[in-house]
Amino acid sequence: MSENENGSLIRVLLAEDQGMVREALAALLGLEGDIDVVAQVGRGDEVVAAVLANDVQVAVLDIEMPGMTGIEAAAELHRSAPRTKVVIATTFGRPGYLRRAMESGADAFLVKDAPASELAEAIRRVLRGERVIDPALAAAALAEGANPLTQRERDVLGAAADGAVNADIAKRLHLSEGTVRNYLSMAIQKTEARNRTEAVRIAREKGWL
Repeated sequence: MSENENGSLIRVLLAEDQGMVREALAALLGLEGDIDVVAQVGRGDEVVAAVLANDVQVAVLDIEMPGMTGIEAAAELHRSAPRTKVVIATTFGRPGYLRRAMESGADAFLVKDAPASELAEAIRRVLRGERVIDPALAAAALAEGANPLTQRERDVLGAAADGAVNADIAKRLHLSEGTVRNYLSMAIQKTEARNRTEAVRIAREKGWL
C-alpha cells in the first residue's frame, strides 16, 4: 500500500494522446487498491491545468503528445506544481529522452512494455521520494554520453524539422540568418550528418530533440 500520510488513495493523472491506450492503462491502475486515476488528458498542454484542478499527486506522462511533449509538460509541472511527482512512461526508450526527462524534473522514466504492476510500484516509490529509472535505459544513457547539442542548436534543428528555410527559422526564433546557418552547421557536425534532414533524423533517434 502507499505511504500517503492521510491514508487516502494516490491521486494520479494520465497524459496519453492515444485514447485506447490511456483508458486501458487507467483500467489497469484502477485495479490497484491504493491508486485512483482522477484525471486523464490527451494533450501535453492540458497537463498543468488538470493537475492543479484535481490535486494530483503523481502525473504519468507520455512523451509524444500534441500541444506539448511530456518532457516539456514535466518542466512546466516542476515550476507550477513542484509537489506533484512526474513519471514518464513512453514507447521511445531512448537515452537522450531519459537525460532530458531527468533535466526537466521527472522522478521516474519507464518504457511502456513494462508490466502495469511496475508502473504502479513506480508511482508508489516516487511518492516516497525515490527516483525510478528503467535499468537497461540507464545503462544505455551512460554508454551514450551527454547530448552534444546546445539548447539553441536543438531549437534551430527542431525548427528546421518541418523543412523551413533559414529565413523562416530566423524569423521564428528571432535570430539572424547567419546565426541560424551557424547553429545548423554545428548541429550537422555534431550529429555527424551529411545535411540538416539527416541531422534531424539522427537527433530524434537518439532522443536529443
